[in-house]
Amino acid sequence: MPDKNTKNVFVIGLDEANLPTLRAVPGAAAVRFHPLLSIDELQGGEVSVQEIITKAQGVLDAFDGSIDAIVGYWDFPVSTLVPILSERYGTRSTSLESVVKCEHKYWSRLEQQKVTDRHPRFGRVDLEADDPRPPEGVRFPMWLKPALSYSSELAFGVKDMDEFRAAVAQIREGISRIGRPFEYILGQLDLPPEMDGVGAQVCLAEEAMSGLQVAVEGYVHKGEVTVYGVLDSINYPDTACFLRHQYPSTLPPQVIQELHDVTERVMRQIGFDSATFSVEYFYDPQTQKVALLEINPRHSQSHAELFQYVDGVPNHHCMLSLALGDDPSMPRREGPYAMAAKWYHRWFTDGVVRHVPSPEDLARIERETDGVRVDVVVEEGQRLAELSQQDSYSYELAHVFTGGSDEGDLRRKYDHCVAALGLTFDGSPPGERGQDPSADREGSG
Repeated sequence: MPDKNTKNVFVIGLDEANLPTLRAVPGAAAVRFHPLLSIDELQGGEVSVQEIITKAQGVLDAFDGSIDAIVGYWDFPVSTLVPILSERYGTRSTSLESVVKCEHKYWSRLEQQKVTDRHPRFGRVDLEADDPRPPEGVRFPMWLKPALSYSSELAFGVKDMDEFRAAVAQIREGISRIGRPFEYILGQLDLPPEMDGVGAQVCLAEEAMSGLQVAVEGYVHKGEVTVYGVLDSINYPDTACFLRHQYPSTLPPQVIQELHDVTERVMRQIGFDSATFSVEYFYDPQTQKVALLEINPRHSQSHAELFQYVDGVPNHHCMLSLALGDDPSMPRREGPYAMAAKWYHRWFTDGVVRHVPSPEDLARIERETDGVRVDVVVEEGQRLAELSQQDSYSYELAHVFTGGSDEGDLRRKYDHCVAALGLTFDGSPPGERGQDPSADREGSG
């Protein structure tokens, strides 16, 4: 007999890595988490949104019990499935239109510029033209990117016309994998005149931004925008690839306040409500200006441990509370550590993975050092160039979560974990930029 006091929460793309942090949310003892589709079903190959919706409905319709919430913490198509299924099954969510206004990079820019000038110059690139050109007024260096992508897939930084043409050729070849299913989602909406003829398989050009990268996490509850955390995003030296996300941010208070203000204006304009979000910015210390990079219509599951280490509760708490109609407010600085970071151990050349640590090895590494969790994302025998959902310049090998007293403590724990992992590869000659170059940035950030 089902327990009437237990809430049934369906998590689209529920994965083993996030299950412990979901169970660490206050009140999770009264929640039963149900997986709804796997990551492979959701993001493998070219996605068919219609098929995914049909599969999800089959699972939900067959469930013998109450459906109290439907949630997700991944990008498209999960982000769009949450409002679609929530509307059909009467659970709480923001609207599909507000999600797409965040995820469609061109539409998002159109909305942003209505309420703020804190964004780069941008425009569309005509992929159908015989000789595509940068949009008028957008200068090199710039970034080219599809309207929608996973993990910076098909996003290219270009500094001249030769690099521009090479990037356009690669985007032309790969844009349909996500663009075609995204067209289906656009077809569910009444689009404004400025989106007539734009579609989902569109390429955006934006002037490159410089400075320090920062992420703002928050939620909208009953129309009120709340920012509960600001994190620094620190890159590998001389690359656009993340080395670590670090919480809390070390930016000056006045800069953090401006990030709050811009975020509130933009999320109100988009019409977001009853859900979490993450907004990425650049801050240029020389000009003291912030520039909005992109809006994600979900909180970052990558940051769950960081909030747990510092504030005492994973950020999944806000997502679940909003979906269940509870108070989404987060505690502040009630965790065991003053700072926390998620590190990305990367490889910058192709190779074949020859050794990965066993589960027992990982458990030993985590026992040896307090405030550490390691998630290896490659498997023995894999060729790195064949990994899916990587950025255009590197391959993710492992994620290392560390909590500590200061930046030096975080670095020491990360370095210890990387050495203990013992990952080895074939195909990357000694001395090439295939090793982790993060050691060149000791004390940075």
